[in-house]
Amino acid sequence: MNHETEKKNKVISVMIPTYNEEENARPIYEAVRDELQKSCPNYDYEILFIDNKSTDGTRRILEEICAADKNVKAIFNSKNFGQFNSPYYGLIHTSGDCTISICADFQDPVELIPRFVAEWEKGYKIVIGRKTQSQENKLVYFLRGCYYKIIRKMSSVEMIEQFTGFGLYDRSFIQTLRDLHDPTPFIRGIVAELGPERKEIEYEQPRRRAGKTHNNWYSLFDAAMLSFTSYTKVGMRVAEFFGFGVAFISFLLGMFFLIAKLVAWDSFAAGYAPTMIAVFFMGGVQLAFLGFLGEYIMAMNTRIMNRPLVVEEKRLNFPKEE
Repeated sequence: MNHETEKKNKVISVMIPTYNEEENARPIYEAVRDELQKSCPNYDYEILFIDNKSTDGTRRILEEICAADKNVKAIFNSKNFGQFNSPYYGLIHTSGDCTISICADFQDPVELIPRFVAEWEKGYKIVIGRKTQSQENKLVYFLRGCYYKIIRKMSSVEMIEQFTGFGLYDRSFIQTLRDLHDPTPFIRGIVAELGPERKEIEYEQPRRRAGKTHNNWYSLFDAAMLSFTSYTKVGMRVAEFFGFGVAFISFLLGMFFLIAKLVAWDSFAAGYAPTMIAVFFMGGVQLAFLGFLGEYIMAMNTRIMNRPLVVEEKRLNFPKEE
């Protein structure tokens, strides 16, 4: 007896992190849904929102969307777990054959979804979007470019310039992310370090559709320090070499003052100026590099504690066994 088995469609997961995105939550859902239905009609899909403890009306809107569309899932975090942990947690809780990570503010073009899927079907396990231009603040874009160039030169791991995490990841790479158990995940570095051969698609980043960006100078500095402490030894190496250099210069200056005093004992009066300059200079150097050392220690401490990425408050439209 011949039994015909119905061939199941592949499933595309789209993960969208949110934090105070009440003006964008419904429009991004509709844009992603319409793009998938129009450009990828032969695929099933799920859309997963992970909300990082929004304080506006975002959660109410997501609840309404989930009630109306069972293809949409949502995870509500019990508090704000930061800009890295929440999207990473969302990625590892998707169930599709591939997962697309996209921001809710429309700075990641929805129109690239079919291009990502087409390259994935050609065999690429990772397909990422890389910015070549941006309509964001010119100074921020310039400084971000300088940061990427510095990291690429200092790290033994290849860093992807102007990559924010926007892209498609095959199910096999999502499983790699699940197996890492990294309490401080930096997805941009992980893709560069552990990802298989990838395809890069260039795009111009538009402005936010609505709302205010949540990336302030502190969050950008936090991202920079996480990449420095995770993928470079430059902080400790600079401290080490600079320490040797200062010690050598201090030795030469000490010998100079000793010889000058011995040669002209009565007429040479160095005074307090060299001593005060040396004290304040060395104090400043020590404080600066103690700060660098503290960044490395904090990163190690977080990993040793092995706390969960996020703590969920509730989830919507997930099967009960999940």
